[in-house]
Amino acid sequence: MRISARTQYALRAAAELAAAPPGPVPAERIASSQDIPRRFLDNILLQLRRAGIIESQRGPDGGYWLARPATEITLADVILVIEGVPSHSERFPGVAGPLAEVWSALRTFENATLTEITLAHIAEGSLPPLS
Repeated sequence: MRISARTQYALRAAAELAAAPPGPVPAERIASSQDIPRRFLDNILLQLRRAGIIESQRGPDGGYWLARPATEITLADVILVIEGVPSHSERFPGVAGPLAEVWSALRTFENATLTEITLAHIAEGSLPPLS
């Protein structure tokens, strides 16, 4: 699986929000603590807000926070927002045909792993046992 820089930034920003004390977290703080370019981060935060992963408040006391508890937001949730739904219509000709089954099994394993790990796991540094 190849994770884009945009998705990695989104996961890092979401983890930062999961680890933050209650209340709005300014975008500038997220950008500086996670070394994410601010303009890039603003677009990512907008995308996550539109998808209902985070909420925001404008103004001097404004910022961003998770829309649900970190225990209820999986890595797969964030990745789906940023990457979209992957295409699974791969077919290979001739002798390479079985490769489609291999890729399907890998996607199933990836999805199972990413849906087991929540932002709370990342923020607390305590990953569940991975199979």
